[in-house]
Amino acid sequence: MEVVNAFMSWVFRNRIGQIERFMEDPEEVQQGIFEELIEAGKETAFGKKYGFSKIRSYEDFARQVPIHTYEDLQPYIEQTMRGEQGILWPGKIEWFSKSSGTTSSRSKFIPVSQESLEDCHFKGGKDMLSLYLNNYPESKLFTGKTLSIGGSLSQNPFRKDNEQQVGDVSAVIMHNLPLWVQFARTPSLEIALMSEWEEKIEKMAREVMEENVVSISGVPTWTIVLLRRILELKGAKNILEVWPNLEVFFHGAVAFGPYREVFRELIPSDKMRYMETYNASEGFFGIQNDREETDMLLMLDYGIFYEFIPMEDWESSSPRVLPLSEVELGKNYALLISTNAGLWRYKIGDTVKFTQIKPYKIKISGRTKHFINAFGEEVIVENAEQAIEKAAGDTDSRIVNFTAAPVYFNGAKEKGRHEWIIEFSRMPEDREAFAARLDEHLREVNSDYDAKRYRDLALTAPLIHFVEEGLFEAWMRQRGKLGGQNKVPRLSNDRSYIDEILQLMEKKA
Repeated sequence: MEVVNAFMSWVFRNRIGQIERFMEDPEEVQQGIFEELIEAGKETAFGKKYGFSKIRSYEDFARQVPIHTYEDLQPYIEQTMRGEQGILWPGKIEWFSKSSGTTSSRSKFIPVSQESLEDCHFKGGKDMLSLYLNNYPESKLFTGKTLSIGGSLSQNPFRKDNEQQVGDVSAVIMHNLPLWVQFARTPSLEIALMSEWEEKIEKMAREVMEENVVSISGVPTWTIVLLRRILELKGAKNILEVWPNLEVFFHGAVAFGPYREVFRELIPSDKMRYMETYNASEGFFGIQNDREETDMLLMLDYGIFYEFIPMEDWESSSPRVLPLSEVELGKNYALLISTNAGLWRYKIGDTVKFTQIKPYKIKISGRTKHFINAFGEEVIVENAEQAIEKAAGDTDSRIVNFTAAPVYFNGAKEKGRHEWIIEFSRMPEDREAFAARLDEHLREVNSDYDAKRYRDLALTAPLIHFVEEGLFEAWMRQRGKLGGQNKVPRLSNDRSYIDEILQLMEKKA
């Protein structure tokens, strides 16, 4: 295995030269990606509609092609899902990654072309290893297996056949990985792609605990659930008793900070490494390339052309849109992407800040709307408002205001949940019924929340504080935010707002 490890490490480190090229000439590399995308899109239905054949420059592109939301692209995507080709992208598109977070529907479906699989998602995975090995040349990464925790696949709802063409992006990637990668990972594909999560976690735990796991790749939420079950089965105090050669956790999807202490309990070693990635349904965007700093290198040669909307212009009907060459340090930008899967000037919904320029390095700063995504649930304000309105209707209650935030894992054995403060003008007679209905309706409108709530595996039932009118007014007055355009923040991904309100509640009690 030492020989294999040395050879594979050499192979992956060879990519560093190409990464250094786009670090040194970022605008030139992005211009090349732009030209390739426009050329590829000329004969598509979308390209013909917006005159791609007449586009000669970025300025032409920005003038001729409008900014698109998911709802704008949805008719094109659904045509493609029904089997029509050449709609958004010239190549054949058979796979779609499923994600939550739209206003109008429970799930959105993102096209995944063969080019985006190979030149973006797969390439991102290879570069993650390349950068890691460049930072840690002494690594023994290839002496054991990678534990990869993915999602599941399901049938295309627009097709009559039984093919599984839709799923979490991790499941789509995992299903299409080359054979040599499948050999290097665990658990088996059959178990990894199971849709019944309770059974899946149990089978994963029993299979992977007997392997020599050297690295883990996944979302912190499900990783914690799995590791806890393994400790129960093995009767071990920590994961290093099960996998003494474990050296790195490649993580993404949610902010890692709140989970850090839990992982230190589960894996009590100063030698354990953690590496941040930015991989979404729409593409692989960033990878941590420094041993200590967690900001990420913006990956510029993955078939994605980037544009940026300053957040102060986000609500404008004609926002300023900047190419990469015009961004500034420390400013908050909404991400706009055009991709080799046919997403054109697409609002992904994420916001980023640049921490360095040339090379361009970013931190994810949030979402374009208030949200909770502490456990990969991607709950947006629209989800919360729909669910709470239905719960109030079901229980004949009246809601004045509300806010919600995550309750993070507290120690290695605790689970997460959402905490709500809801102000009523008419209290529900049965508070438990209201809580159950709110949870139920939120699961109905958001498939990612539903998955995390399944049998309390990752999220337990929400904690709700039922309060009389006046609390939020008092809090807003205390903050100097009463009146005018000031509004109570509906959702927050941290606890700064809700903890302030809880303190005020204690003072009033």
